[in-house]
Amino acid sequence: MRVSNTLIGVWSIFTGLASLVILGTGIWLATKHEDTTCIKFLQWPVIVLGIFILVLSVLGIVGALRRNTCFLWIFLAIYFILILLLIIFTIFAFVVTNKGAGEALSNKGFKEYRLRDYSTWLQRRVEKQSNWEKIRSCLADAKVCNDLDKKYPTEVQFDKANLTPLESGCCKPPVECGFTFVNATNWVRAKPNSSPNEDCLKWNNDKTELCFQCDSCKAGLLQNVKKDWRKVAVVLIVVLVIMIVVYTIGCCAFRNNRRGGSYTKYGP
Repeated sequence: MRVSNTLIGVWSIFTGLASLVILGTGIWLATKHEDTTCIKFLQWPVIVLGIFILVLSVLGIVGALRRNTCFLWIFLAIYFILILLLIIFTIFAFVVTNKGAGEALSNKGFKEYRLRDYSTWLQRRVEKQSNWEKIRSCLADAKVCNDLDKKYPTEVQFDKANLTPLESGCCKPPVECGFTFVNATNWVRAKPNSSPNEDCLKWNNDKTELCFQCDSCKAGLLQNVKKDWRKVAVVLIVVLVIMIVVYTIGCCAFRNNRRGGSYTKYGP
């Protein structure tokens, strides 16, 4: 009984530490970039998962101190379900971020991004008008494009700039539009506009508008989300491996406890 309680206590401590890693990852995802701060529906599942594991770990520690074998059985059952959910969530994170990449441009230091290259699930999240209006307003308020004029005052410097996906997609018109450079956020529209890209018509030199309504802006945002979510998925895999190992130890402790005769009423 003491051995099983010790193991479940150690197990709970390990999973509690793992939950702090998950929770910290969710908070990092929520605060690292202006774009991910504006997309609350992406980081909340990670934060909720971290809180849930933390609460369950605290219950495990309390149960171990009280030496409650029945609680050990319930705890193992709940944790098995949690592992399954974590596996599903990790696979989902990889699947929805599997598509999408920047397109290199000739004689340009930056890449451009196309919305159709990303997963359908992500596309739907940003194409929904109610979602995008909130995101667009948040990006404009964050003034993500305001420093570009000072950083790249000439066209030569701008062409060599290593722009972020968000800057490339939201702060300038697509290169294929053929606009004339005035400064990093001010462009003269080509006449006539022969490009089939609808983003060419959406561009506005107003710094509160720019290309925030463009598909290229949505794609640039999703590229940042993809990069950050891939990092989150790697963290989840590490946590999942730890949870499976300690779960196996917990099952062995439970089986030994039952064979030792301390378990008389409940079965696995």
